[in-house]
Amino acid sequence: MRIGLIVNPIAGMGGRVGLKGTDGEATLREAIARGARPRAPQRALEALSGLTHVRDRIEWVTWSGEMGEDLLKASGFNFKVVGRAVGERTTAEDTREAARRMEELGVDLILFAGGDGTASDIVEAVDMRAPILGIPAGVKMFSAVFASTPRAASQLVQGLLDGEAGLAEREVMDIDEDAYRAGRLSASLMGYAKTPYSARLVLNGKTAGAADEELMKEAVAARVVEEMRPEATYILGPGSTVAKVADLLGVEKTMLGIDVVRDGELVVRDADEGALLQAIREETWIVISPLGGQGSLLGRGNQPISPAVLRRVGLDRIIVVATPLKVLGLRALTVDTGDPELDARLRGYRRVIIGYHEEKVLKVI
Repeated sequence: MRIGLIVNPIAGMGGRVGLKGTDGEATLREAIARGARPRAPQRALEALSGLTHVRDRIEWVTWSGEMGEDLLKASGFNFKVVGRAVGERTTAEDTREAARRMEELGVDLILFAGGDGTASDIVEAVDMRAPILGIPAGVKMFSAVFASTPRAASQLVQGLLDGEAGLAEREVMDIDEDAYRAGRLSASLMGYAKTPYSARLVLNGKTAGAADEELMKEAVAARVVEEMRPEATYILGPGSTVAKVADLLGVEKTMLGIDVVRDGELVVRDADEGALLQAIREETWIVISPLGGQGSLLGRGNQPISPAVLRRVGLDRIIVVATPLKVLGLRALTVDTGDPELDARLRGYRRVIIGYHEEKVLKVI
């Protein structure tokens, strides 16, 4: 099987530093100024490591340097470099040109590491003429063409090799980053793509909550607020269910950001990883809600709650909240922190508060 590999080396850099994306040169410069480090190469390397045992069955083609060549070389694969990035720093046009060239070469699959922006660039170049599969490495991943984890991406590739995975038509979405930073979710359908599919390994597109969930959210929030401990610190993740907790405390929360409260007062607003680490006290709790439709608990949209933050807080101090509608049909919750050892420790079962007197136990995978 001939597979094209495209890595967007800057994808995801804005996540842990609280920028909610890395679109645009100015945002990238700000991310670097805040100490952001490349994330996509490591994610791609993790996916490639799951394919070393089938190296003789794959013919790789890729782009130069950090867009794929370096990682395939480090993984010990045979490959052919079919093009080079124009400038010192890779651009969206480099991604589109790489995808076009790989389509011309008749690849059976384009495997890419990035986020929604990268997926949109590739679909713009190849439409549905070549199947694509995303290794999740961005900040925004609302598109349904991403595997749930890098390891799941390698399993899907093997499923395609073995004839055990089919192709499905999936949506490619992107959101307005400026609106996202301002706390508004403005998503656009960018196109469709053929994607290797297994319900267990590919993310569903994110679904919006129903308007009549408001009373359910208030019941969940009332339970959380009632059980809050005096003088404890609470890290409040993004989303409307957690925002209802802030409402009951009388705190104005950023809907899509991460905030910190202590003794009912807001102490950090729209925090990045560094601010969270500084805010952690002896007793700190994390309140988070899974993405509706996806079941993603950690690693999608809440990257500032990083492995370092989770370890310092403690894995037994994570409060998971959701409405009954949000968890309806979910077989499991997923975690993808970027730290395989930590993900393994998070696996098992978690209580999810779904009402004032109601909980549900969900498996974490």
